[in-house]
Amino acid sequence: MGSEIELKLATSKRGLQQAMALPWLKKLASDRTRKEDLTSVYFDADGFALREHGVSLRVRQAGEHRLQTIKATSTALIAREEWEAEIDGDQPQLEFARGTALAPLLTAKITEQLRPVFETRVERVVIPLHFGGSDLELAFDQGCVATADARLDLAEIEIELKHGDRSDVARLARKLARSVPVTLSVRAKAERGYALLDGALDAPVFAEPVVMARQATVAEAFVAVGLACLRQIAGNDGAVHQGDPEGIHQMRVGLRRLRAALSLFKEILHDGEVKGLKRELKWLTEQLGPARDYDVFVSRTLAPYRARHADRRELEILQHDLEKTRDAGFATARAAVESERFRRVIVDCALWLLDGGWRENADALTRAVRERRAHAFAQDELARRIRKITKRARKLERLGSRGRHKLRIAVKKVRYGREFFATLRTDGRKAGRKLDRALKGLQSGLGDLNDMRVHLELARNFAQAGTAAQKAFAIGCLAGREEATASDMLADALAAGKRLRKAA
Repeated sequence: MGSEIELKLATSKRGLQQAMALPWLKKLASDRTRKEDLTSVYFDADGFALREHGVSLRVRQAGEHRLQTIKATSTALIAREEWEAEIDGDQPQLEFARGTALAPLLTAKITEQLRPVFETRVERVVIPLHFGGSDLELAFDQGCVATADARLDLAEIEIELKHGDRSDVARLARKLARSVPVTLSVRAKAERGYALLDGALDAPVFAEPVVMARQATVAEAFVAVGLACLRQIAGNDGAVHQGDPEGIHQMRVGLRRLRAALSLFKEILHDGEVKGLKRELKWLTEQLGPARDYDVFVSRTLAPYRARHADRRELEILQHDLEKTRDAGFATARAAVESERFRRVIVDCALWLLDGGWRENADALTRAVRERRAHAFAQDELARRIRKITKRARKLERLGSRGRHKLRIAVKKVRYGREFFATLRTDGRKAGRKLDRALKGLQSGLGDLNDMRVHLELARNFAQAGTAAQKAFAIGCLAGREEATASDMLADALAAGKRLRKAA
């Protein structure tokens, strides 16, 4: 078994050609470049049982050689467990699966069902490099993932650490990114093959559990959390491009989770790059905001209200105009994720996580926190934040809309933190569930109040066209206020009627 340390960068066919023609790379490569034609066939059972358990099985053909590879899929983006064995045929030889992640799954039923499900065909150019103090392998892949019915083209650059320091992987990637249009590739070839089978290449990508070792340091935990958040952000670019409201929402969730991580780990993030990265993450969040806010306003507030008042023509007119504004927000979001700035944000964040200045801060206190056990750090940091939330929640009725908004964000950060450190938590299962329910309830209530505030601001902005529109907005506010109190008034009248009947 080995742990594969590999960083994948997505590009185009032209990007691959530009990269391979870089003078500094040619100088490093010398004459050691080799070319390979690789065909990899992926196997699975009914219901994709291997995929469901986070395992992939492939047989790769390179000339006359056959290599069987078993991988434990991971959200870590850069490190995965893998087991390789040279075999003498095109079918898997399962005797080599002993001691691997596949072994526990190999029941008689699954063994009988194993069959090819898709394949990748790649023309690969491989360049062994000595870069920094490490031995790396740089691979340029051009080809496709193919099923029986569909095909997806590939153009990728893979940097694999053979021996040395993973920071050299990041440094080489940064050097390439300055010269060639690349972005972080967050899906392995196997994942794209399954997505092709499912017809879900552009489906929304949701947050996944962050797995970290019990002995992980705070620095190691931060990298694991940050890369998991980036996977969710970058993984939703296809859904945003398609104008999928859930994809926009999930990219925003990924951004909020990453910004929460920067807050939770701020004690170790003392370097010049963090402010710039925060600014770029905020920019991207703002580009997605109008699409999400107007979609929620239309789908959760206006549409249900209109369904109860189908005879009111003015609501139909309002919904039509708001949908046009929402669609303009979708276009803004799409333009953002298709921009060079988005590509740069994703790459810069990934490389900063792997090789940023925050790792080298020599301050004794910062270094001590960086090297501390993550589970102890998480326990102390989350407990401190929960105490502050509890104190502020006692004053909830006296908090204005801004105060409630800040409290909601504080609750959200703690909930994200508990998700990040779920594999390290030591609180009892029952107590943990009780705490999670309380935090969720508080966030939900504060979220509903915040949605009302946002919707009022959207409505006010929407009505800024002229005096007539502003008058209509004011009349709508008055009418809404009266409608909101109508149920209470009706209840009072019913109670008065009951008292009357008793008195009579």
